[in-house]
Amino acid sequence: MIRKYFLPALAILGVGLGVVAALQSARKLVPTPMVSDAPTSPYKSFVAGAGLVEANTENIAIGTQIAGIISQIYVQIGSHVKKGDPLFTIDDRATRALLATQLAAVKVAEAQLAQANYSNSISQGLVKKLVVSKEEADLASYVVNSDAALVLQAQATANQTATDLERLTVRAPLDGQVMQLKVHLGEYAAAGVLAQPLILFGNVEPLYVRTDVDENEAWRVHEGAPAVAYLRANKDISSPLKFVRFEPYVIPKVSLTGGTTERVDTRVMQIIYSLPFGEHRIRAGQQMDVYIEAPPRSSDPTAPQKSP
Repeated sequence: MIRKYFLPALAILGVGLGVVAALQSARKLVPTPMVSDAPTSPYKSFVAGAGLVEANTENIAIGTQIAGIISQIYVQIGSHVKKGDPLFTIDDRATRALLATQLAAVKVAEAQLAQANYSNSISQGLVKKLVVSKEEADLASYVVNSDAALVLQAQATANQTATDLERLTVRAPLDGQVMQLKVHLGEYAAAGVLAQPLILFGNVEPLYVRTDVDENEAWRVHEGAPAVAYLRANKDISSPLKFVRFEPYVIPKVSLTGGTTERVDTRVMQIIYSLPFGEHRIRAGQQMDVYIEAPPRSSDPTAPQKSP
C-alpha cells in the first residue's frame, strides 16, 4: 500500500517544488535606488569628461634603491613632510660596521703616509750629505706617492660606503603628503619598480583633476574655458575648476564603461585642472564628472568667417 502511493506523492512533490522555483525566479526584482541623481551641466553647450583627482605633482611612487628589512618609519598616512625629510630606513647595521672598518683603514693609510713622508725627508737630507745614494732617496719618494694613493683609495671606499648608508634612508623628494603607506617595521622592502608602491606621495595643495575628453570632442575645448566638476555619486559636492594645461599627447582610453557602442581603440585628450586651494571635501583618487563650456558641435573654429 505504501509503495503504491509513494511514487505518485513523490512526483507531485517534485512538481510542486518546480512550480515554486519557477515563481521565485520570475519574481520582478526591484532595482537598487541610486545614491544620488546624475549631475546636469550648468552650460548650454558643453563637453563632458571623466576626471580623476590627483596630486599636483602627479602621484609619486616612492621606492628604495637598496633592498632590505625596514628598521625605522618616520611618517604616518596623511603626514605632511618637507623636501629631504626622512620617510623610512632600511636596516643599516651592517653598513655602519663596514663604514667604521673602512674609516679605520683610512687612519692606518694616513699613518703609513706620515711615516713615509718622514723617511723621505730624512733620505733627501742624507743624499745631500752623500750618506745614502740617489736611488735610495728616489725609492723613498716612490713609497710616499704609493702611500698617498692608498690613502685616496681608502677615503674613496669609505665615501662610497657612506653614500650607501645615506641611501638606506629614503627621503621625501619634495614638499608633500603621504597618501598611502604600505611599509611596516620588520618587512622586507624590495628595490625597483613595484606593482604596489611602498609609499604613494605627492603635493596635494592644491589638488589637480586629470580629465579625459574623447578625441572626437577635443577640438571643442579651448584653453581657459569655464569648467565645473561634480563628485561621482554626489552631485551636491561640486567645485569650479581652473585650467592648468593640455597634455600634449593623446592617449588610448584606459577606463572602459562597457557600453555597446564603445570601441577599444578610443583615444582621449587629457586636460589638467586645479581645484580651489583649501577644498577639503574632495580627496585624491576620487572620480569626478567634469563639464566644460564649449561651442556647439555645428560650429567650426577653423572655417573662414563670412564677410558681412
